[in-house]
Amino acid sequence: MLKLAIITGFLSRTKDRFHEYNEPIDLDQKFKLMTTIEGYDGVEIVYPYEVNQPQTTKDILNRHQLHIAAINVNVKAEPEFRNGGLTSSDKAVRDKAVRFIKEAKDFAAAVGADKVTCCPLGDGYEFSFQYDYAQSWKYLVETFGEAGAYRPEVPLYIEYKPSETRGRCFVDSAAKTLCLLNDIQNSNMGVTLDFGHSMYGNEHPAEAVVLLAESPYKYYIHINDNDGKWDWDYFCGTKHFLEYVEFLYYLKKYDYNDYLTSDTSPTRWDIKGTFEANSRISNKIWQRLEQIDGAEFARLMQQGDYLETWKFIEANIFALT
Repeated sequence: MLKLAIITGFLSRTKDRFHEYNEPIDLDQKFKLMTTIEGYDGVEIVYPYEVNQPQTTKDILNRHQLHIAAINVNVKAEPEFRNGGLTSSDKAVRDKAVRFIKEAKDFAAAVGADKVTCCPLGDGYEFSFQYDYAQSWKYLVETFGEAGAYRPEVPLYIEYKPSETRGRCFVDSAAKTLCLLNDIQNSNMGVTLDFGHSMYGNEHPAEAVVLLAESPYKYYIHINDNDGKWDWDYFCGTKHFLEYVEFLYYLKKYDYNDYLTSDTSPTRWDIKGTFEANSRISNKIWQRLEQIDGAEFARLMQQGDYLETWKFIEANIFALT
C-alpha cells in the first residue's frame, strides 16, 4: 500500500469565486473524518492559519493515530504579501515572509514533522515592465536561502505553480525550481511536485519526476488532476489517466517512499468518496505496475517502436485483451 496523506484544509469548507462547498469543521473534526477515509494515515496541515499550537496539534494527532506528511507554510495571505512577500522591494516584508517559514520550521520540529513545504504564490507578476526579474530572482535566492539554512534538520521544500495568486509566478516549473536550488546551494532543500501544477504548466509530470530524482535535491509529491488549462484539483486519473500511470511508474522506478498527498478539492463531490477515489486508483495502478513485466516494458521503450510499446500498454495497463 502506498503512503497517502491529505491536505486537511480540503476536509472542511472550501470556496471558489461564486460558491462555498461543505461545512466548516475544526481541526479535531477534520482529523476524526480522516480516520473514516480508507487508505490514509497522513496529514499536511497549514501553518499558521490552520495550526499554531504544537502540543494541541500533537494531542489531536495522537488521539486519531495520524502522522504528519508535511507542514505547509502560508506566505501569501497577509496583507503585506499581496504584492509578494519573498520578493518584496521592502526588506521588512521579505523579513516577515522568512520569519513565517522559520516559525513553521520551529512548529514542525515541535510536532515531529520531517519537512516544511512552501508555495510562493504571491511572488510573481502580471505585466511587462512590472518587475526587475534579476533583482526578484536575487531576492528569492536570498530569502529561501536564509529560510532553508535555518533548522537544517527540518528540510524546506519549494512548491512551484505556473500562476495564482499572480498572473505568472516566479517559481513556475520544476526546471526553474532546480535552478533556484542550484543558486542557493543547500542540498538539504527540496521540491514539492504537484501533478496538476505540472500538467497545466505544460510540463510532462513524469519527466518532472525524473528531473528531480536525478538531481541532488529531495522531492515530495502532491496528487490530483485537471484539464490542463487550470488547477481544478480533480481527483486522480479523471483527465490524464495514462500520464498519471507514467507518473507513478517513475516514482516507483526511483523508489519514492514518502507520502503521496492529495491536494484535491471535493467541491461538488462527497469528501470521503473523493479521497477514497484517489487512494483506490493510485493503489490499483501501483499494484498493476508491480505485476507487469518491467524489464520487457523498459526494453520496449528503449527499442523506440512506440506501436509495440502501445500494444504492451493496451494489454498490461488497460487490460484490453
